Amino acid sequence: MKRRAFLALPALLPACTGASTGSGAFTFANGIGTRAGGPNLAIYAQADGGFARATPRSWTAPATVVDGLSRNDEFYPANPIPAATATPWRRAASEPVLGYEGAAVLGGGRYDIDGYMDRNPATGLLVAKGDTILVERYQYARTPAHRFASFSMAKTVTALLVGIAQADGAIGSLDTPAAAHVPGLAGTEYGATPLRHLLTMSSGVQFREDYDGSDDNAILGRNTLGRASAGGAVALAPFNTRIAAPGARFYYASAETYVLALVLRAAFGRPLAAVLAERVWAPMGAEAQATWLTDAAGTELGYMGVNAVLRDYARLGLLMARGGATPDGRQAVPEAWITAMTRAHVAQAGRFYGYGYQTWIFPDRESFALQGVRGQVIFVHPRSGLVMAHTAVRLASRDAGGADAVALWNGVRRAVG
Repeated sequence: MKRRAFLALPALLPACTGASTGSGAFTFANGIGTRAGGPNLAIYAQADGGFARATPRSWTAPATVVDGLSRNDEFYPANPIPAATATPWRRAASEPVLGYEGAAVLGGGRYDIDGYMDRNPATGLLVAKGDTILVERYQYARTPAHRFASFSMAKTVTALLVGIAQADGAIGSLDTPAAAHVPGLAGTEYGATPLRHLLTMSSGVQFREDYDGSDDNAILGRNTLGRASAGGAVALAPFNTRIAAPGARFYYASAETYVLALVLRAAFGRPLAAVLAERVWAPMGAEAQATWLTDAAGTELGYMGVNAVLRDYARLGLLMARGGATPDGRQAVPEAWITAMTRAHVAQAGRFYGYGYQTWIFPDRESFALQGVRGQVIFVHPRSGLVMAHTAVRLASRDAGGADAVALWNGVRRAVG
C-alpha cells in the first residue's frame, strides 16, 4: 500500500492573546486550553458553578447534560475498548490564529477560536494536522480524560467494521441481504435489504427519525438501549413497512445501522468492541480506554454509543485521512474501503452533504465528516491530513448552531489546510 502523504504544515501564526468574554478566560498548560465556564452557563451549571450529576433518566436534560455526555457509559451496559500503546502527538509551539466567518443563521460576524467557544456549547475542540495538534480546548470543566459520547459518529465506526469483515471474508458481497447473516430477520423487510443499501441509508423501509421523543428512533432506543431492552432482531419488529425499493431513495434511519451491527456480530462471532479494539483502536495508537453501549444481549448498538476521549476521536479521523493506514504505515482498514465509504453514493442527503457508507460527504468531495446529534462531529480533509474533532452539549438534536461548526471547519481549512 502506498502511504498517503499529507501537505506540509504552513508556518504557524502568533498565538491569540485576546481573552474570551462572558465565560471566563482559558488557562493554558502544555498547549491545552481549559476553563470551568462556557456559554449559557446558567442553563448548564448549578448556582455554585459546578455541574450536576446525571442519571439514566436525566442525562440529556439541560441541567445535567454536561455530566451526562461525559460518562454516558456509566448509565447503560457497555463493552470496553481497551487503550493501546499511545501514538505520540507533536504539538504546535503556539496555537495559531484561526479566524472564520460565523454562520449566517447565528448572525454572521468574524470570530476566532475564543469567539467560537464563547458562542457554542462545545465541551471539546481539537484541530490536528498530521501528527501535530494545533488547537486543543475544553470548557465546562471538561478535561482530556473525559470520555465523550459519540451519538451517530458511531455509525461511521460500524461501517469501518463492515470493511474489515469483508476483507476477512466474514461478509461476502454487499448485495447479500441482511437475513443471510441474521436468521432472526428472515421474512422481514430489513432482512430482505442488501447490505449495500443499509450502508447508504436507502433500505426503503419506513422509519421516522426527527428526534421529537415519539418517533421511530425513540422506539428503537427503548428496544435496544440498556439492560431492559429487547435487543436483537426482535427490536426491529416495529419497523417492517416498505415504502420504496432498496436503493431507490435516501432516508436517514438509525435502525439500518443497528441491522448492520447485528450482521457484524454474527459475522465476527464476537463483540464488535473487541474487534474494534484489535483492528482499529490498538493499531491507531489510542491513548485511553473507550466503550461501546450494548443492548440487553450484549450486542453493540452500532448506530450510537461509542464513548472516547477527544484525542482518540482525532486519531480515528487521522486513520481515515490516511486511507485506513496507521501512523507507521500498516493498513488497518483496506484503503479501497475507505475510498468507498467516503464517496458520495447519495449526491444530496441534506443542506450541506452527500452520503457515503455511514459517512457524510461535503459537496466539494474533498472533506467528509462523522456526525452525531447535539454537536458531535469529526471533520476530515484527507489531502492535507487535517482533522477537527468536536464534542458539544447542544440542547436540541437539530441545533442551528451546527452550521457554525461547519463554518469554523471551513475557516480552519482555509488557514492551515
